[in-house]
Amino acid sequence: MVLAHGIGGVDGLPLDGELVLQAGGAVVLVSFVAVALLWKQPRFAVTPRPWNEPGWFAVPRAIVLVVTTAVIVVGFVGPQDPDANPAPRALYVLFWVGIVPVSLLFGPVWRALNPLRLLHRVLAAALRLPREGSRSPDGLGHWPAAAGMLAFVWLELVAPAGERPAVVAGFVTGYAVAHTVAASVFGERWFDRADSFEAYSTLTGTLAPLGPGGFRNPFRVLAAVEPAPGLVAFLAVWWGSTVFDGLTGWVGWASVRTPLLDTAVLLLLVALVAGLYVAATRELAGPLATTLVPIAVGYTLAHYFTLLLVEGPRGITQLVGGELGPITAVPAPVLVASVQIGAVLAGHIVAVVAAHDRSVALLPEHRRLADQVPLVLLMVVYTMAGLFLLVIS
Repeated sequence: MVLAHGIGGVDGLPLDGELVLQAGGAVVLVSFVAVALLWKQPRFAVTPRPWNEPGWFAVPRAIVLVVTTAVIVVGFVGPQDPDANPAPRALYVLFWVGIVPVSLLFGPVWRALNPLRLLHRVLAAALRLPREGSRSPDGLGHWPAAAGMLAFVWLELVAPAGERPAVVAGFVTGYAVAHTVAASVFGERWFDRADSFEAYSTLTGTLAPLGPGGFRNPFRVLAAVEPAPGLVAFLAVWWGSTVFDGLTGWVGWASVRTPLLDTAVLLLLVALVAGLYVAATRELAGPLATTLVPIAVGYTLAHYFTLLLVEGPRGITQLVGGELGPITAVPAPVLVASVQIGAVLAGHIVAVVAAHDRSVALLPEHRRLADQVPLVLLMVVYTMAGLFLLVIS
């Protein structure tokens, strides 16, 4: 069983792969030229609005806590065949992959559902600990989330026993204990930036047309995200690990891969993504970091689209106690390829617009175009690399 890769690809379209790559790069470049000529004043700069959490969030969090506990128990004591145990699909498909489209539609859903927030509140009340904690987590920023995501993607994509239900249950248990203990020290604000999955959902949710308060402009929400330490690292792990997953989908990789080689390549790609971005943006690396979010979201949707369509229903069947049947609903290659190409291009176009608007707000007029060129060229490279990985995987 392979839970990490999609099914189908760009080669299902009646188009030449090389033409797809060239057209993708050209679309991004033309988009930049258009906004550079027509966009002279910032339009999306806003002041972040505080999060007002309704009390009824305790109910869905309690439900998710019960379901998560059941998955952990079944993962430990149930059969260790992934096709006979719901734990691997629950984590790798329904949660990890499914949280992206749900957050893209409805905003930061995992903040509303995160059972660790409820667990922390219960323990804090029982132990009479202050909910705000004894130390501020602001200095740590997204660094813990980046480290946690790196550990998770290594487990998912590299670890030889990563699909074993007991290993999945052990990871979820360890993750929950680590973050609950950290929250007892740093307070509930720890989850805002340091929880890998909450940060993953929240950053994806910046692009959602719906969110707390109703309908909103995703460009404004994206612009309102405050730069924090470790944000570039978190996005580099996100984008770099998805690129790694696409690379290992290449048929030639299976003949040379080992856990050691995979680990080295994964770390290299994460470092490469971060290094190229910092080199292209220099002193604006922090303020422009969120403009990488649309790119990461677009490629994530493209890469995991078929996995969610095919394995998602099977994962739900397992979760409710049903037997896992054969794969029957494989989407048409033309549909798969169209969604993949559209997601990659849409993500890069949104990133170009967001980066230009942020640059107009931050840079003096005589530097705006020149300072944006390296980042735009990097986005062109990312576009073509993303489409190429979809072609070969």
